[in-house]
Amino acid sequence: MSNPLSKSARRVQHILNEHGYSFEVVELPNSTRTAQDAANAIGCTVSQIAKSIIFQGVKSGAPILAVTSGSNRVDTDKLASLSDEAIQNADADFVRDRTGFVIGGVSPVGHTEPVRTFIDEDLLEFEEIWAAAGTPNAVFKLQPKNLPELTRGTVADLKE
Repeated sequence: MSNPLSKSARRVQHILNEHGYSFEVVELPNSTRTAQDAANAIGCTVSQIAKSIIFQGVKSGAPILAVTSGSNRVDTDKLASLSDEAIQNADADFVRDRTGFVIGGVSPVGHTEPVRTFIDEDLLEFEEIWAAAGTPNAVFKLQPKNLPELTRGTVADLKE
């Protein structure tokens, strides 16, 4: 690594290391804010991008994370059923306050509080995927089989 990682990216790297994973967080010169941006910057398919999208439970007010393939949209009815409560889109302030990350850089790990996580089953079709690592241009590569253990997430059909 030629440049030290930013604070948020370091937090993600620390969590990965702490859990015994050798995945390396890298900060790219180009934005990875959208799945298409990330795929272009990394040189992989959009489907190999693990998008981390935060929703808010309507009744509980809790953050709910959907980690989905970059080519898929989350079916909010399916996610609500899995969450056992109605959900709504989370605004930028909620996302930052409850995860410690900005939209476009939300990692599947390293949140400032526990987050219920659901993982798009389509991600498990790939040998490797890429996830955001705390900033709009930080990412890490991992094997999808590690995602449920890493996030304590539930694999499910999440796509529209």
